[in-house]
Amino acid sequence: MVSGRGNGQDHGQRTGAPCAAGAPLPPPRHVAGPEGPWEEAAGDLEDSGVAVVHTTWGEWLTATLLDPGLRALLGHDWPRYRQTRAAAGRLRFAVSRAVVKHAAGAVLEMPADTLDLAYRPGGQPRLRGLGDQLGVSLAHTDDLIVVGLSRTGPIGVDTEPVGRPAPLELLGEYVCTPQETAALAALPEAERTLRLLELWTLKEAYTKALGQGMRRRFAAFGFCRDTEGRIALAGPQADGPAWAFDTHVVLGRYLVSTAHRPPHTARTAPAPAARPGSPTGRATGRGGQGS
Repeated sequence: MVSGRGNGQDHGQRTGAPCAAGAPLPPPRHVAGPEGPWEEAAGDLEDSGVAVVHTTWGEWLTATLLDPGLRALLGHDWPRYRQTRAAAGRLRFAVSRAVVKHAAGAVLEMPADTLDLAYRPGGQPRLRGLGDQLGVSLAHTDDLIVVGLSRTGPIGVDTEPVGRPAPLELLGEYVCTPQETAALAALPEAERTLRLLELWTLKEAYTKALGQGMRRRFAAFGFCRDTEGRIALAGPQADGPAWAFDTHVVLGRYLVSTAHRPPHTARTAPAPAARPGSPTGRATGRGGQGS
């Protein structure tokens, strides 16, 4: 697994400025179909304000196409679905929107077909009429679909196949800062490709969370690692809570990266009341997180 908590390698740049990483993010959770399981994602959202789920369009295809309420589920997206000429594109569109709505409905405890999507100028979806109750981000590549959910500030997700060709000599000047390019050039070729894809997906996720997408030059900003090996933005940052980043490999063949920033008004939740026999006062809950 590739994780934002360091893996013995440094694909970020070193600067004289402090490298301040945000709070750890939960790992992506696999959801095999509309029926879930959703418990881990709902628990992540409750615990941290953030959840990320992933699935494949093949796992959801039959349930989506056989849903008698597909038109109601797609809502304002129904005309676009019907007007998409290529059959594969039409099916992928329907499934990806179904995953977004079922994921949001599961954590909001609302029927998926009561939710509707609108789109920001960069194309990222948002839940129509729900304001800041729940932010969403969507990414897909090949047969993978990833959805990020946040109750506590902007979120962006991105994904790429681990085996995607990514030659540094062609992509470096578009994706990397000079420091990142130099660090990658010193690595063996196979590892260099993976680290470049990590940077690519992290920068995609970050600019999606900002609402800028490809309009922001990826080579204009870079990443570093803090003393614990966690990924952070390099260089001086604006006041407020630090952005949090993480990268995982899911299904053994896809990189999934997440970027999230808590709002400036975020407050630390009060500690739970101590229980008898508990020195910390923290109740025993869900187990440790895995990917």
